[in-house]
Amino acid sequence: MHKGVDVVLVNPGSLKAVYQDLGRDLSAIEPPSLAGLFATYLRRKGVSVEIVDAPALNLDPAAAAKRVHELKPVLVVMVVYGFQPSASTQNMPAAGETCRALKELDPGIKILLTGTHAAALPERTLREEAVDFVCDREGPETILKTLQVIKAKATNYRDVPSLWYRVGGVVMSNPAAPLMDDLDAEMPGVAWDLLPMQKYRAHNWHCFEHIQDRQPYASMHTSLGCPYKCTFCCINAPFGKPSYRLWSPEAVIADIGVLVDKYGVRNIKFVDEMFVLNKAHVLGICDRIIERGYDLNIWAYARVDTVKDEFLDKLRRAGFRWLALGIESGSKHVRDGVEKGRFGSAEILKVVRKIQDAGINVIGNYIFGLPDDTEQTMQETLDLAIEANCEFANFYCAMAYPGSKLYQMALEHRWDLPASWIGYSQHSYETHPLRTEALASAEVLKFRDRAFTRYFNNPRYLDLVRRRFGEDVLSHVQQMTQVGLRRKLLEEGVAA
Repeated sequence: MHKGVDVVLVNPGSLKAVYQDLGRDLSAIEPPSLAGLFATYLRRKGVSVEIVDAPALNLDPAAAAKRVHELKPVLVVMVVYGFQPSASTQNMPAAGETCRALKELDPGIKILLTGTHAAALPERTLREEAVDFVCDREGPETILKTLQVIKAKATNYRDVPSLWYRVGGVVMSNPAAPLMDDLDAEMPGVAWDLLPMQKYRAHNWHCFEHIQDRQPYASMHTSLGCPYKCTFCCINAPFGKPSYRLWSPEAVIADIGVLVDKYGVRNIKFVDEMFVLNKAHVLGICDRIIERGYDLNIWAYARVDTVKDEFLDKLRRAGFRWLALGIESGSKHVRDGVEKGRFGSAEILKVVRKIQDAGINVIGNYIFGLPDDTEQTMQETLDLAIEANCEFANFYCAMAYPGSKLYQMALEHRWDLPASWIGYSQHSYETHPLRTEALASAEVLKFRDRAFTRYFNNPRYLDLVRRRFGEDVLSHVQQMTQVGLRRKLLEEGVAA
């Protein structure tokens, strides 16, 4: 009789490797909401489940493997997602090390790997990693049916959908399952009780209105997938196509209720790649939060062309304190080249002001090094960021994430890709952004790091911070800009 647990879901990762010194206290520590949803799905099928969240528990791969091994699982599932759609690949080194450590402890242990990266590169992942199975779609049904085969002591995995595996050393793959239709019925909420809820911490900027109160914190989904096709994004890899499925407002408010009433959570991130989109969904959730009188600090993603006037008052009253706008580039030509909406800089500035005038803070997301970028167009992006003067800004380099159209383009052009998966992390020492038609990777990275410094030291921005958030936050921002990031690519360039 097996005395262990059926499935252990593992969230692998290393704050230090991914963020360098930013991971100490500036970055968020986020609950693995997809692992929590998978746990709910499996429990509803009668499966016993545990979650090991390595970053939250500060476990290195060896310690994470030891914790998993002690639970005596029938099946280990590495849930390799990130906390924005592009952050799966950078967690692969920690996932791979954890798998190898597990196999050293017990060569017979069964390991399945799922996530955006695995869905994009299933065969390569199976060949390269110390795993028995790879899932090339969203996961829950594949996990359940793989477990059932193992528990039946069978060896035929032919009927498990979306599964890659080996038979006598030969790589096999099964047809994909249809996407889950009824999210409310199949995965109604996260298994928060399996997570170390006291460990999670919001982003620094998310709490600029109360900088000392970044805990407790939670991130959650109200939808899966995205209907858009931005060239630089890999979010749809686990779904096989652009798609957009919603939990009902009733299911969302029930999950928020658990967070508020049981765990005292105020700070919430909606992980959805695009929350501000569907009118009935957005206003339905806002109405229910307002009805319950919750005092929340929520942030969510929006697009310049989805922010409608009728949304803003309800969003503000429901506790949406921040909207993240994917502005990406100051050049319409560059934006058009990556299928990022047909709007110009004047419209972008108008929408930013409209959100701010509604009493909601804006975090602008910008990307340097998109395929058509030149030094001049990157400067246009920085100029637009400085003109927009959002309450916070993220400056990214374009990355050819597996699962994105940029990855295929990079392969076709034979452009250099990162030498290791950690090189896909924006903040890692090994980071290696995509080159453009006109610029080398090092030029893009150097511009990005310089843009960050210029933006956050801009007197107009610092004045906004002082007026909006006070002296404590101003001091915090100034300290943040003192945290330097080492860059192997730039150090090698200097040495050369």
